[in-house]
Amino acid sequence: MKVFTVVGARPQFVKAAVVSRKIKEANGVEEVLVHTGQHFDEKMSNIFFTEMEIPKPKYNLEINSLGHGAMTGRMLEGLEELMQKENPDIVLVYGDTNSTIAGALAAKKLHINVGHVEAGLRSFNMKMPEEVNRILTDRISNVLYCPTQIAINNLNNEGYQNIDCRILKSGDVMQDAAYFYAKYSEQKAEVAHQYKSEKYVLVTLHRAENTDDLQRLSSIIEALNQLSTTYQIVLPLHPRTKKIIEQHNLVLNFLPIDPVGYFDMIEILKHAQFVMTDSGGLQKEAFFFKKSCITMRDQTEWVELIEHGFNTLTGANTNNILEAANNINSAQPNFDIDLYGKGMAGDNILKDLISFA
Repeated sequence: MKVFTVVGARPQFVKAAVVSRKIKEANGVEEVLVHTGQHFDEKMSNIFFTEMEIPKPKYNLEINSLGHGAMTGRMLEGLEELMQKENPDIVLVYGDTNSTIAGALAAKKLHINVGHVEAGLRSFNMKMPEEVNRILTDRISNVLYCPTQIAINNLNNEGYQNIDCRILKSGDVMQDAAYFYAKYSEQKAEVAHQYKSEKYVLVTLHRAENTDDLQRLSSIIEALNQLSTTYQIVLPLHPRTKKIIEQHNLVLNFLPIDPVGYFDMIEILKHAQFVMTDSGGLQKEAFFFKKSCITMRDQTEWVELIEHGFNTLTGANTNNILEAANNINSAQPNFDIDLYGKGMAGDNILKDLISFA
């Protein structure tokens, strides 16, 4: 059988590599990996693919730096042509990017089976383009690989039991990836050793709902500045966030660091006191490495982390953030609970894919 995998950004390559490694080990399964080019990234060099043990894409559409409509339209055109050429049995898409919805649409219109990895996730915020992409992708997919039971519940609440599709609780491919790369992160990290002896908090801040709202961004920075009197703040600063901070003359009472690679991120995370973020993936990675997390957003797709006390949702309110940070050391959640499949998602997805042969 032939699997056609669509990816468009570094995180998607990391996720797809989980399944790609399993496909490579399987008999009679071929994968065609396509990079849409959605997130042009100079770090995606030969070193990236070699060090991360990620297969290089067979095709690169090099579609980037466009608006949502133009980008998705050109991806549809390019992916349709490649799918007709390769004639796959199933198209795999990951997550919630424009590449995800473009891959699913192109396949569906060609009557090719679609598998959506990370299906069923909902933030319930339709202002997020990611929410639109994931909902539409779920609706036209033939098989929905859900990372959690809550993702399955979301689909059931939307009536998917009445839709001709298959729903599978696969576990989360990000947990597979985190466990795989953690074995190599210490030797491959470049800057993380500088922080091992420090009492620090790992922070990321890049989501548009925070960076594009001056009041929210100012409130978050005020909280971080106050916390910097107690903890060292390790903030790998996204270039876009850095530009906005400089444009508005906002003052950081601590020194951020340059963006770091995945291995450094894992190592910094391993030794952090706790995590503060507005990212989606880092909320889970904090759990994988048994770190409590404060999420500076109004909603999260990973509600099970909130329900079990691993994560605290604060929004961008300064007082809420500080209160959560002050309370974090008194919480003692049980990190041994199985929420995401304990690193077996790749095996579960491959087993299901083979059923399409």
